[in-house]
Amino acid sequence: MKPVKWGIISTAKIGTEKVIPGMMKSRELEVRAIASRSEATAEMAAKRLGIGKAYGSYEALLADPEIEAVYNPLPNHLHVPLTLQAARAGKHVLCEKPIALTADEAAKLKDAPKGVHIAEAFMVRHNPQWIEVRKRAQSGAIGELRAVQVLFSYFNTDPQNIRNMAEIGGGALYDIGCYPITVSRFMFDAEPLRVLALIDRDPAFKTDRTTSGIADFGNGRHLTFTVSTQAAAFQRVNVLGSTGRLEVEIPFNAPPDRPNRYFVQGPDMMKVETISLPVADQYQLQAEAFGRVIRGQEPLTYGVDDAIQNMRIIDAFFRSENSGCWETP
Repeated sequence: MKPVKWGIISTAKIGTEKVIPGMMKSRELEVRAIASRSEATAEMAAKRLGIGKAYGSYEALLADPEIEAVYNPLPNHLHVPLTLQAARAGKHVLCEKPIALTADEAAKLKDAPKGVHIAEAFMVRHNPQWIEVRKRAQSGAIGELRAVQVLFSYFNTDPQNIRNMAEIGGGALYDIGCYPITVSRFMFDAEPLRVLALIDRDPAFKTDRTTSGIADFGNGRHLTFTVSTQAAAFQRVNVLGSTGRLEVEIPFNAPPDRPNRYFVQGPDMMKVETISLPVADQYQLQAEAFGRVIRGQEPLTYGVDDAIQNMRIIDAFFRSENSGCWETP
């Protein structure tokens, strides 16, 4: 495949520390340019990462005729505006999650020019551990699929961190609660019929610092989760079937330099098998998959419509916080 030429909008930490290093392992793409609102900042990042071009504005990068695709890791409130700006400049866009602050805002992406691909950057869908766990669960290996249980947390009380700024989309549900929603939809291959939320907000930041939720997928299938921005750092996913269980050890921040593992339990809870997968970088695989879409080798499985649906579910959880009732996405 002819390598896809990428530009990166912003020097955000997720990009410079995880996504770009993963992308640069690939022969299927070239990271040609990086942009910041400060030329000095862009040049510093470009030098550190080995990127050939640095731009002092996003507009300058989008005007570069060599750039075919853009990765957008800007703060949440800028996802839709800059994604649309890039799309109207003829660039395909891989946008960080959550793709918007509401489903209505996400729906604006449907106005993007035809022929331009837009996808939400849920790297887990491209990680071999999740692909294998999904295949195993849906094959009947653990019986009928009953429940997905997720715990994901970290501790961050820095008032300057965008995750603690409510007005631009901070908080646990936007930042990491979108993962339980995505992986449960991925595992059940279905959409929730109703959701219920319990949310504790930081008194100063006004962000949801701890959010727990239940999603009813019908036919006895449940998602339950707790996510927090002010709790001990931890993450784990359990997929429960009628005759067995799958447990994903590091489900979201999967290490790119050592085997990812998951555990398999059958009817005997004392017997648990450990499965180790070959080393893989989920960010490399995500970019390569999007590149194959751009080159017409694969269809775009998870595009704007899927991203809008994810936001509808997030919207429903926030409505449930206020109503105290089940809400329909």
